[in-house]
Amino acid sequence: MKEFLRGAVELERTDRGYLPHRLPAWARAQTPDPQLAMVEAQPSGVRLALRTTATVIELDTLPTKLVHAGFPARPEGMYDLLVDGELTTQLVARGGNTVTVDMSTGTSTFAAGPVVTLRFDDLPTGDKTVEIWLPHNERTELVALRPNAPATPAPSRLAAFLDDAATPAPADDRVVVAGGRAVWLHHGSSISQGSNAISPSAIWPALAAAQSGAELFNLGLSGGALLDPFTARTLRDLPADVISVKIGINLVNADLMRLRAFTPAVHGFLDTVREGHPDTPLLVVSPIFCPIHEDIPGPGAFDLAALREGRIAFQAVPEPAAAPADKPDGRLTLRLIRDELARIVEQRAAADPHLHYLNGLDLYGEPDHAELPLPDRLHPDPATHRRIAARFAKHLAPLIPDLG
Repeated sequence: MKEFLRGAVELERTDRGYLPHRLPAWARAQTPDPQLAMVEAQPSGVRLALRTTATVIELDTLPTKLVHAGFPARPEGMYDLLVDGELTTQLVARGGNTVTVDMSTGTSTFAAGPVVTLRFDDLPTGDKTVEIWLPHNERTELVALRPNAPATPAPSRLAAFLDDAATPAPADDRVVVAGGRAVWLHHGSSISQGSNAISPSAIWPALAAAQSGAELFNLGLSGGALLDPFTARTLRDLPADVISVKIGINLVNADLMRLRAFTPAVHGFLDTVREGHPDTPLLVVSPIFCPIHEDIPGPGAFDLAALREGRIAFQAVPEPAAAPADKPDGRLTLRLIRDELARIVEQRAAADPHLHYLNGLDLYGEPDHAELPLPDRLHPDPATHRRIAARFAKHLAPLIPDLG
């Protein structure tokens, strides 16, 4: 199964199957953050890609579903099957493990469940490329893949470079020169991971990749776009023909740093990426419009009134200002981050002609919010994912190199 997997850096052997990871083990060992550990193992953008004449494919999978006690059930993870790039079938794995979280106490309980068999049948006859996109929001262990005809890995510039729970080989050893599309490597927050999207092939990075003709490697990490050095080194070491990094919202809603730390952290992050990709087109993307943090610093938190109504929504809850109102203390807001990112990119682009800036308001701005408001005040809905994808693809396509 490993040879068919795309969009993961490692495949860990578990007691019951194989768990795709989007961050390597050495990176995961450098932070105790349970949020990051959870979301990097949710296979956003990860898919099985094969060439086959099979008309039936069975996939044994073990999902781990997250339940918030006392709240409406979250949408279950979807498995999207595409034939030659066209979505044909969507299935949900009914079963698997469950983690139940008590929002009032912060405690969680785990209940083991059965492996689930998904059967994709009535596939068209003849040779074709089949992709099975794994849930973007649900930890997924892969147990077995059974096509009813021989299958080979679909052509890809990403080789089957996965090592079981080991450090991947250097990037140059993992690029397949013959066949496949240009590889787009993207990093961002929960919006890039796909929060509130309806299915894994409908998250905005997946849609933008399809529209621009690129092969996606998605390092969108919910709550985890924090300029971590290990993330920069992961981007540095992965194969890529074009790279984008979306910076801002998590730094504000985590209240992680002030402007004094932000500016050199951005420089250091970009410096590290450039160590592995000195001439690769690199697009720095600032935050989309988000009213709760445009001019109000973090941290962000759940809206307790909404929780009491059985809804999940977010709000800004900044601490009292440490400096007088007429003397800014460097607390980050989205407006401040956009201005500083534009300045940083302009400064660096004088010596780096392959570095570019995209204002997130060009993807989703205040007029868009008036038409398509963020349902939980933080994450876009499915229609907005489509809008962001279409706009982003227009900026991405010109950066994709001609591979001949």
